[in-house]
Amino acid sequence: MNNKYAKLLVNYCLAVKPNERIYINASYLAEPLLIEVAKEVYKAGGHPYFNIELNGLNEMMLEVAEEHQLKEVNPFKKYAFENFDAYLNIRAPFDRGDDDKEPLNQEKYNLYQKSQAELNRLYFERIGNDSMRRSLCQYPTAAGAADAEMTLEDYQNFVYQSCYLFDEDPVAKWLEVRHTQQTYVDYLNKADKIHYKGPNIDITFSVKGRTWINSDGRANMPSGEVFSAPVEDTVNGTVYFSYPCIYMGKDVEGVRLEVKDGVIVKWDAEKGKEVLDKVFAIEGAHMFGEVAVGTNFNIQRTIRNILFDEKIGGSIHMAVGQSYKQCGGKNESTVHWDMITDMKNGGEIWADGTMIYQNGKFLI
Repeated sequence: MNNKYAKLLVNYCLAVKPNERIYINASYLAEPLLIEVAKEVYKAGGHPYFNIELNGLNEMMLEVAEEHQLKEVNPFKKYAFENFDAYLNIRAPFDRGDDDKEPLNQEKYNLYQKSQAELNRLYFERIGNDSMRRSLCQYPTAAGAADAEMTLEDYQNFVYQSCYLFDEDPVAKWLEVRHTQQTYVDYLNKADKIHYKGPNIDITFSVKGRTWINSDGRANMPSGEVFSAPVEDTVNGTVYFSYPCIYMGKDVEGVRLEVKDGVIVKWDAEKGKEVLDKVFAIEGAHMFGEVAVGTNFNIQRTIRNILFDEKIGGSIHMAVGQSYKQCGGKNESTVHWDMITDMKNGGEIWADGTMIYQNGKFLI
């Protein structure tokens, strides 16, 4: 399966061409897939370069590194983000959450994160102007299986099924997804006022002048969603997010938000309200940066991994914090946190007064 996965990542997601340089990041746990990815890049005529993560390295750095070392920007990664043609990030965690866990030394962590701002700017600038293709994917490890509360074998099957790797021709399947979702985004890109409505949600917003994106498996694998950025001050209403979510290693469930003129003015949660209190104190996190609809019906449960959870077929999600620039969003924050609710039982989406979605499926 690693060879089939690599073919999909290299030839469909990144569409590697001769002489292109590909920056590939993963932990050493993904070695079986990395070997196959390198092979496929070479076969496509490209040049693969690797950054390999080591277990416990980040924790050790925060323990022993001094201020001048924490401020250092990795010149190899900086050069890659400035000059390379594509970036493949393969998540292969050693333990739950990896970098999502709260650091032991918050002061050092904050200093290190601040030093990475230049890399983050380069990354978002290049993917925003399409000068660097990128793909984020998952390699199934024991840690991921534990998060999903699955055996490793069941988790592997879940990951592969979500990516359509059990199909005879996964590329053909993702091209079908692209074609279907293009119908949705073409319609939505002509719309102004959107209304998410249902048992858990009654919220409106404008997307006038914003762009809906067809997430068809190239930037994320798996994918299966259409997303945009709302006009910031037009979001109004209430929403209950029925699926659990995780932030900085903390579980949060049953989130309820009340929004007025784009600002989240009231919040509560059945579990983890203290996490919400902390997040909404961060600049820009009290506004929405993304609105989206999940369309991957091979994913029907959460596994405590947003790469998969936000794609659940028959769901919508809204992210607080940072907007995607390619959608025209203007909200800025160090937070981008997706929250998900089920729409399969009475959920509706209306666009300019016309119902275009009902009970988890588009009608257009």
